[in-house]
Amino acid sequence: MTLILDRVSVRQRGEIWLDDIRLETGTGLTTLIGPLNSGKTTLMRVVAGLQPPDSGRVLVAGKDVTSISVRNRSIAFVYQRFINYPSLTIYENIASPLRLDGRFRGPAIDRRVREVAELMGLAGLLDRRPAELSGGQQQRTAIARALARPVDVLLLDEPLANLDFKLREQLRADLKARFADAPGVVLYSTADPAEALTFAAPTVVLGEGRVLETGDVAAMYARPPTLAVAATLSDPPLNLLPGVVREGRSAEGGVLLGIRPHQVTLAPRGPGAVELPAEIRLAEVTGSATFLHLLLRGERHLVAHLPGTWRFQPGEATRAYVDPAHVLVFDEGGDRLPLSGAEVDLHG
Repeated sequence: MTLILDRVSVRQRGEIWLDDIRLETGTGLTTLIGPLNSGKTTLMRVVAGLQPPDSGRVLVAGKDVTSISVRNRSIAFVYQRFINYPSLTIYENIASPLRLDGRFRGPAIDRRVREVAELMGLAGLLDRRPAELSGGQQQRTAIARALARPVDVLLLDEPLANLDFKLREQLRADLKARFADAPGVVLYSTADPAEALTFAAPTVVLGEGRVLETGDVAAMYARPPTLAVAATLSDPPLNLLPGVVREGRSAEGGVLLGIRPHQVTLAPRGPGAVELPAEIRLAEVTGSATFLHLLLRGERHLVAHLPGTWRFQPGEATRAYVDPAHVLVFDEGGDRLPLSGAEVDLHG
């Protein structure tokens, strides 16, 4: 099974929502990641047949489905905000797509409903109605209904975004296991780098309606080709500092340094660590971590992500440390340079 988007573009009100998208995915899970307004939902709506492209084609299993109506596509769609039938029980919500599919009758429907309900932790709730469930249970119901009927393409548009942290973690693991043996194409969109890295599936990075990069998400995280890809895969946001390439190195002039907050420490981790005198501006304590906002010389700002609870006073002097080996170096156009932090002056 394959899904191909062949030079797909969408324009709305004079704005480009998708720009010449060329994408091919195979059986199993593919993660689509990008920030708000990057084009994730529009791309999925085009695949589903809910949004006609202005140009380009959509092919499923080699068949051009661009002009085929949504009702006649073998597609299931799970939205960020769960959609269930309020008057039906959870059992009937899950069974509803099966009753429209001629491949399922009586006992086969019952077996499939109970199998999917067990997978999604809904086995004891089948006689209830959606209003009697928590938000997380209602989203599980929506996902279960989408999983119940075998389809060529399953689309999940940030389905866990509105759930609490603990439930998101649990469902990620459940869905990853489920999608490992999926017979069709599964396209899962998220704005959360942790989610993309957890799934560890082939990943497509979107930005401003364009495909920025495709490939192994762990490799893209470690060696992002551009600043845009690095920023998309960094949460908390990437620290960006101006730098200068040291004399005699392979590049010249000013560069931009990308430093992830968890790689900023208050004590050196090795002999090559660079010391950066700083003033504490703010300490945000979340309980499990502290985000320390620092002011460096030259009015440069740096955020450190420190595990645990730390107490600091605004205006307090401190020293931050950065291992040059973990510094990403970008040119002024946003392309990553094949330089290590050791070849760049981090002090600016």
